[in-house]
This record gives sequence, structure tokens and C-alpha cells, in this order.
Amino acid sequence: MSDDADRTPEPATSHSVDTYTEPSRTTPPPPRPTLADIESARDVVAGVVRVTPMETSQFLAEVLGAPVHLKCENLQRTGAYKLRGAYNRLSSLTPDERARGVVAASAGNHAQGVALAARELGVHATIFMPVGVALPKLQATRGYGADTVLHGHSVEAALAAAKEFAATTGAVFIPPFDHPDIIAGQGTLGLEILEQVPDLDTVVIPIGGGGLISGMAIALKGMAERTGRSIRVVGVQSEHAASYTGSIAAGTPTTITTTPTIADGIAVARPGDTNFPIVRDLVDEIVAVSDDDVARALVLLLERAKLVVEAAGAVGVAAIMAGAVTGTGRTVVMLSGGNIDPLMMERVITRGLVAAQRYVGIRVMLPDRPGQLARVAQVISDAGANVVEVLHTRHGSGLEISEVALDLSIEARGPEHAAAVQERLHEAGFRPQVQQ
Repeated sequence: MSDDADRTPEPATSHSVDTYTEPSRTTPPPPRPTLADIESARDVVAGVVRVTPMETSQFLAEVLGAPVHLKCENLQRTGAYKLRGAYNRLSSLTPDERARGVVAASAGNHAQGVALAARELGVHATIFMPVGVALPKLQATRGYGADTVLHGHSVEAALAAAKEFAATTGAVFIPPFDHPDIIAGQGTLGLEILEQVPDLDTVVIPIGGGGLISGMAIALKGMAERTGRSIRVVGVQSEHAASYTGSIAAGTPTTITTTPTIADGIAVARPGDTNFPIVRDLVDEIVAVSDDDVARALVLLLERAKLVVEAAGAVGVAAIMAGAVTGTGRTVVMLSGGNIDPLMMERVITRGLVAAQRYVGIRVMLPDRPGQLARVAQVISDAGANVVEVLHTRHGSGLEISEVALDLSIEARGPEHAAAVQERLHEAGFRPQVQQ
């Protein structure tokens, strides 16, 4: 996930990035980049990107039954891998194109990657961002020297405005994933990982539009072929935006309807035309995870690895914890970004604790007479749990006139402890009901 100035959080809501669609081409996509292109890109980006750490996770290794390494691109400048592709793309511009400047549209990591790359290369950048974008992201993008234009209430609206700006001014539009230079830049991560874990067997990578996984797949498969070995590449999507699954089944990039997800950074409705055939041909398996899976993964990364990761960056860990990825051998999991807003983090942690039954809601129906609340609290205390929130009401459907409802939020140590607390309440004569 590091310059603190380079790490800015995701917005507390997902309205601005959950329906991004790379538009369909009217001309054939350009040739896919080669391993040689990625090796060249490595030299290009070396002056601006960091070689991010590779950590190990004993907990995940026990879950998977194989060694697990965490590639901490959440510690990259700007807090995400996007700088690699943006810098490689801008470096390939001709002098005339550089003079015309660049334009992009984003509410997330792409905005900051383009802005910083443009600053480093002395290119003027204009970034269109949705109205209501998180203030830290807006400030960071401006801080890198880009002109920012707030337009519309979604990335789709900002994208349309950015393309109109490009057509009007001659500025070069920089797409987030659907371009060979972007793909080659992201692919440098594959080379970096192989230097850090040369005996790896599997790499687990988040999928949104496909820029990251397509570049890494070219690098990993190409290096494996060169050395006469095999490397398995597994992609992970949110089940709320599984555009690649449907597209591969259809044999062509197709647009899906996404639904809100905390993993908004990979909530892309349509694969990139350049990315799709690479993913189809080189990625061995694609799995999907739920928001609860992701929330549990974020809590695990905070508690066990001491790493702050955004939801989209944690889907690989979520896939291992959910059992969606198995039989992999020595495995590297990409933590692709760390830009998460503190308010969103608070919500996600709560959801993760609920999903792990460490934060449990219980309703208890009580006779409406003094002392009953104290009795319930004592039983819970004797069971070793802690009450963190109480709602005591005489109102609500299903209540007898002589009853009250007691809604409790308790902290437990996990599913077995939560069940034990409920059993103790039953033994004391109460009728606890777990609230979803």
C-alpha cells in the first residue's frame, strides 16, 4: 500500500465507480503486448515506481495448505499499481502528443496514477472526476499538478466529458486498462514477483477491466515458457460484477449490469477489447467472491498482516479464505491497492466482524418488569461476551402487551462462542433470536 502523500482513500460510497464500461471498438484491437514489451516497460517505469514488498502469511498458508505470499502493491506510490501502466503509456507519447497534454476520467486510482505520471514527465494532465468524489482523492490528484474537472455523478458521465475534451482540444485520452502500453506497464508486476518468489506455482490476481491480469499473465506465462516450467494464473472478480465469466462463455466482450459492491475498484461492466483475448487465452481459472468474503479478508489483513488494503485489492485473499482457490502450490496473492476511506473501513470492518460472527445481533423477548435487562446482561457477561449496544423497546410487531423487545449487539470470539452465548441464554429461560 510509501509516501503518505501518495496514499489516498477510496470514497465512502461506491456510486462513482461501480458501472465503468470501456466502450466497444469499431476497429480491431491492437496487437497484444509481448514479454519483450513488458521487459522494456520495466526499464521505463523503474525510475518512478517502487519495488513493493513481498510478505508471507502463515494463517493463509494453513487455510490453503501451501505457502502463501502477499505482493504488497498497496504500498506503491499513489497507493495502487495503476501508476505503472499510466507512466508507461505517457512515456510512449510523441513530442507532439506530449505538447497537447493528456486527459483521463476516474474517481479512483487511475486518476492519481495519470496525474503523478504526467507530473514526472512534464506533461499537462486534465482529469475529469464525478461530482462528489472523495475529497482526499480530489486533493491528491490536484496535488500532483493535474487540472481536475468535476462533471456528472458517475464515471460514465466523466468519461464522456473526457472524450469530448480530447476531441475538442487534441489532448490524448489515457484509458484505464484497454491499451497495450497500459497492459505492458501493469505486466511489470509479473516480472517483479518472479524475482521475489522464483519458485512460485500460482498467482492470484484481481480482475476489473483486465489491465492488471492481462499484463501479468503475459509476463508470468512468457517467463514460465522461457524457463520450461508452468505457472498457474487465477483471476478473482466480485460476484456483483463478474463481467469476464459471462464474456468468456459468450466468446466475446459483453456488457453486464453490475450491482453495488464494496469492491468497487473492480466493478467493471465490460472487459476491455484488448484485454479480453489475453485473459481468455492465458488465465487458467476465474472465480468470484461475495462482499462478506471480502470484508472478512480485510479484517484478516488488518489483524494478521497489519496491512491496510482496499476492498478490490483484497479479493485474492477473500478467494482463499472462502475456499474458491485450492490446490495451488506456492501461491502469490496480489494486494493491488490500499486506498480506502476511513469511513468505508469502519463499515467494512463491522461487516467483516458480523460475517465472522464476532459481532452478533440478538433479540430477546422479556416480560415487562424491572430487573430483566440486568439478568440478560449478567448471563452474557458470565458467558464471556461483551454487550456493545442495547435497544430496549415496547413497540414492534409480535410483541405482547406485557412484553418488551431487547435488541443486543454483542462481541464474541467467533461462531462457537456466539452459539455458546445463545445456549446460556436458553438455559436461563430466555428465547434469543439471532438478527441478520
